[in-house]
Amino acid sequence: MDGTSDRPWAGIGLDSLSGRVLEYLVGHASASALTVAEAVGASREEAETALRSLEDALLIIPIAGRPPRWKAGPPRSSLGSLLARRRAELARAESYMEQLHEIYDVAAHPHAPHLVEVLEDNEEVAARYAHLLKGSTHEVLHLAKPPYVTGPTAASDPRGTAQPEYREGIRLRSVYDTEGFTDTVSLETALRGSAGGGEFRLSSRLPVKLVLFDRTTALLPLHDDRPSAGSLVVHSPALVAALAALFEAIWKHAVPVSLESRQDWPAPRPTRETTPLDERTQAILDLMATGMKDDAIARVLDISRRTVQKHVSEAGTALGARTRFQIALRAAERGWLPLETPNSNE
Repeated sequence: MDGTSDRPWAGIGLDSLSGRVLEYLVGHASASALTVAEAVGASREEAETALRSLEDALLIIPIAGRPPRWKAGPPRSSLGSLLARRRAELARAESYMEQLHEIYDVAAHPHAPHLVEVLEDNEEVAARYAHLLKGSTHEVLHLAKPPYVTGPTAASDPRGTAQPEYREGIRLRSVYDTEGFTDTVSLETALRGSAGGGEFRLSSRLPVKLVLFDRTTALLPLHDDRPSAGSLVVHSPALVAALAALFEAIWKHAVPVSLESRQDWPAPRPTRETTPLDERTQAILDLMATGMKDDAIARVLDISRRTVQKHVSEAGTALGARTRFQIALRAAERGWLPLETPNSNE
């Protein structure tokens, strides 16, 4: 055995030499300080210091005699006891950390409960959003609606103007407000998220802007009509659970949308196994079902208004429908749209 730096001795409070001494004694019935020193390549004084350290940690046992000898205790028992003591020390340290954090919360936000933080500075909001996103491990949920923040901090803002870098393996689900989805910033954000494997849907009249991180923390604006006026960071488990339930209810009734038919779509387009429509017509019908007008659909899909009208007309002919309402209804009946009946309020 060697004394390389990857040995776990630091984790249990032992230095490298003490670790090497313990390894030697574990493999031998007993040994004197001189024998140990020669075996581990240390002076006798260094070996005796390490032996006393191991004795204090209850990892070895002195044996009286001339010269005195040392014997290792059963590792599972002796090291197990040491690890238990270290765990207790860590638990006390964690408790102290929580006490310090409570003091920090009071000092930073003397008028706000520690379960809810108030961030009044846009740069602080952007920094906290980036921190929360980086710390997320499995899921980020997002409700986006106008008005959006503009200005120097907008590039990092979590409420529709972000340019986030999502960690691989995180599931991203976003719902965009239909009225604001054609905004350039909102559309570009959706494109980046979709290219990274994110899912998104459209819904009208979203009640609030919201980002949920791993269902443990929520970020939402302090004033819904003034996103630049600050944000709330919610840590309360009950409030976060309620906000997550709100998101899931909106997600359930929102309309799934794909941007794969865009002319500038950055990712390879997966083929559908059983699709009665061509990809672009399907995308146009999906967006039309959300209540979008032709100009808005054209902007989202990066095509001309004439192309949108052509596809809608062809779909109407195929369905034997004359109005947009009839097209949506009959498309839903055929399973072309994820709707049971058209509903302009969703």
